[in-house]
Amino acid sequence: MEMFIFYIKLGFNHVMDPEAYDHLLFLFALALPFNFRQWKAVLILVTIFTVAHCLSLALAVYGLLSVPVAWVEFLIPITILATAIFNCLMKIDIEKHQHLGLHGSITAFFGLIHGFGFSNYFRMLMADEPEKFWPLIGFAAGIEFSQVVVIFAALLVSYLAIDLLRVNKAFYIRLFSILIGIITIPMIVNAFP
Repeated sequence: MEMFIFYIKLGFNHVMDPEAYDHLLFLFALALPFNFRQWKAVLILVTIFTVAHCLSLALAVYGLLSVPVAWVEFLIPITILATAIFNCLMKIDIEKHQHLGLHGSITAFFGLIHGFGFSNYFRMLMADEPEKFWPLIGFAAGIEFSQVVVIFAALLVSYLAIDLLRVNKAFYIRLFSILIGIITIPMIVNAFP
């Protein structure tokens, strides 16, 4: 049980690490088009991301697939920028479920990429573990919990801006998507293989 809790904490800290803010940027970009009334849709997307993230970790831990680290580190900020661009270009009407399938598929693909970004470290950490399944589940639980916290914070910021301060929703989404894109571009340049 102690080891399981260790991996839950590791998963939580993986997302919340301020020095690895790429995860936070991605989650904020993912949540931008949503509001509190749409919490189920964004929770589904976050869970899809977690499952895909952990699938890539499992593939790496069990030695089934290895991806060059340099390319993964380059692709992670690309996923953030792509999400920000998607937000700017698409009129997403979640209540009518427009683009939700596309959004989910892209989120799953991006989750695989983000998972491979952590896979080498996780594989080394798991090398001496006789049982790999439960630590992986603990790590996934930690990731999911932290992502729900981040998404809640993002939805709260959106609520304050759009519902209380009456900022135009489309303007808000585009403004923060552009800011996320601007933050991400140097990450892409620095990670170019």
